[in-house]
Amino acid sequence: MGLSVCGYRAADVQPTAWGSYARPMTAERVATDPPAPLPAPAPVEFLATEVGEIAVRRTPVRGPGPHEPALLVHGLGGNSLNWVDLAESLADRLECVSPDLPGFGATEPLADEDFSIAAHSRAMVATIEALFPGQAVHLFGNSMGGAVAVQLAALRPDLVRTLTLISPALPDLKPRLTNVHIPVMAMPGVGKGLFDRYQKVDADERVKATFDLCYADPSRLHPQRRAEAEEEARRRDELPYIRQAFVGSTQSLLATYLDRGPERPWALAGRVEAPTLLVYGRQDKLVDPKAAHRATKEFQEAHVMVIPDSGHVAQMEHPELVDRWWREFLG
Repeated sequence: MGLSVCGYRAADVQPTAWGSYARPMTAERVATDPPAPLPAPAPVEFLATEVGEIAVRRTPVRGPGPHEPALLVHGLGGNSLNWVDLAESLADRLECVSPDLPGFGATEPLADEDFSIAAHSRAMVATIEALFPGQAVHLFGNSMGGAVAVQLAALRPDLVRTLTLISPALPDLKPRLTNVHIPVMAMPGVGKGLFDRYQKVDADERVKATFDLCYADPSRLHPQRRAEAEEEARRRDELPYIRQAFVGSTQSLLATYLDRGPERPWALAGRVEAPTLLVYGRQDKLVDPKAAHRATKEFQEAHVMVIPDSGHVAQMEHPELVDRWWREFLG
């Protein structure tokens, strides 16, 4: 079993919680007034697949290439905007496509209205086969998207070159005060009512609450990215199926935590053949970064990075670190 553990810290080389040593790597933050504009998100395209129409964003590539294909899968309640900065950073090396999972972003529910992790995984398989026929991809997944990516990589190893998981939602039955709302949302007869109450809060306030939960330091969020998220939230408020998609996906995700069958998530992790990079934020309020220790035992070839000053969405809060470590991981 391959193993590499690395934790980046702000100043000098220090040991991580698992005894390995890290080279220093910091994210330099330069204050500008006003903040310099960021690249605009790629436009949404609608891709015909064998399971239905999937909305995707294709980040334009840079340089002569070759550019290998990559698929980047967002988490629960997220969308393809969650990958804009990392995809832009990787565009000299990868052809990055960020899909919206069924029921999220601009993708409507598929005909069977199945929001299970297995159904999301099948939709991503169909997306890869439609976009990159006969090719394998570098697969990225964040949070619930990490759970989707593990299923895909385990069950269709022919489609995955490497696997990168950022705070993946893999089973951990120890509740935390900051994520207790998730199992409550999955309770039959309760989740729908809670979701409806939450939707009555102004969209801008909901976006602020989301970034406060998902970032270690919400002041890192660029005003442009906040405005894009607010616009997307207001657009989705008009859609009739957002409660069904969110609550259904939450219930399915929590069901995988209780699964004891042969295709339970950690068992699938052991079947992943692709080299796997796992990125955790030490200040993650939703996924316990201590899960990194179990990941090194379960995946066949695990490389782990723990970012001390990151939360749940390191690809958004620290895209430069995820980019640089992914390149080292690839060798």
